[in-house]
Amino acid sequence: MFDIRKVSIFKTLTPVDAREITKYLLSGKFRKKETIFAEGDSSEWLYIVKKGKVKITKLSQDGKEIILEVLQPDDFFGGIAVVRGFPYPANAVAMEDTEVIKLSRRHLMTIMDRFPTLLHSMAANIGDRIKDSHETLKSIALEKVESRIASLLIKLSDKAGEQVPEGIMITMKLTKQDIAEMVGTTVETSIRTMSKLTKTGLVVSKAGRIVIKDLAQLKSLT
Repeated sequence: MFDIRKVSIFKTLTPVDAREITKYLLSGKFRKKETIFAEGDSSEWLYIVKKGKVKITKLSQDGKEIILEVLQPDDFFGGIAVVRGFPYPANAVAMEDTEVIKLSRRHLMTIMDRFPTLLHSMAANIGDRIKDSHETLKSIALEKVESRIASLLIKLSDKAGEQVPEGIMITMKLTKQDIAEMVGTTVETSIRTMSKLTKTGLVVSKAGRIVIKDLAQLKSLT
């Protein structure tokens, strides 16, 4: 049984309250690269990542995909559209074979009427994520690629960082393509920039994960 309290907006629920909500939850599976929802689709569901990884994307004016956010297990997505009742404002795509838990808009509204504190938690979370998305888009427009990649690695170290002997390991597995799409550049530029950061001793690769060896120096690049 999925423990809904692992999701940030539901963490204040009691075990009894959480079990009450469980009856509304449905599960779903998506293959790697499969679209969960597209920008403009009707917002019928709030989604929670149970297993796998999901990217939230938009297309730039020249048709290039920009990753606004990468979501891991226990992250939720689609919330603002579901609560406000407007179409999804971005795309959600499985980055690997992914399992989700979903909650219908009707049931979410019922739950929020029953537990009003959830609305406050969701509003605060969504506000933070909108700010992050705005900062991402502003960074793509104004900052140099090296600065954008440094900022991305710093943000990911906060979200998915784990202390290891070499430094801070980002537990989320990301390809050079993923990094390129998250900072709005080409794969070739992403590879060159990551190679430069590696040669200068700021980052290293370990078992397919990025390890930040000198966080202070990386921050100086932003």
